[in-house]
Amino acid sequence: MAKGYAGISINGQNFTGRSVTITNGKVIVDGKDVTPENEKQINIVVDGDVDLLQVDACERVAVKGEVGKVKTMSGDVLISGNVAGNVKTMSGDVRCESVTGDIETLSGDIFK
Repeated sequence: MAKGYAGISINGQNFTGRSVTITNGKVIVDGKDVTPENEKQINIVVDGDVDLLQVDACERVAVKGEVGKVKTMSGDVLISGNVAGNVKTMSGDVRCESVTGDIETLSGDIFK
């Protein structure tokens, strides 16, 4: 989906990539471990298009661009662009412009 690499900020530390995954507290950008040290809360800001955001727990995910697929266990998802696939969160609010796929949250609100 993404044509180039997006600028990705994780707790103020900058990276470039096309996918972000957080599993068991490990932050992975395009297969590289970029886990912030001594951070209990994780905030992610993506400036550009990204194919995948898969997060087990964070405070907030914000995307200023297009997203292929978003999946979180907990944390708010804010997307100021469009989602080409699905958005799924277990616990958190979802705010986005338009979603081609489905939006699902078990404990949170959906704002479009």
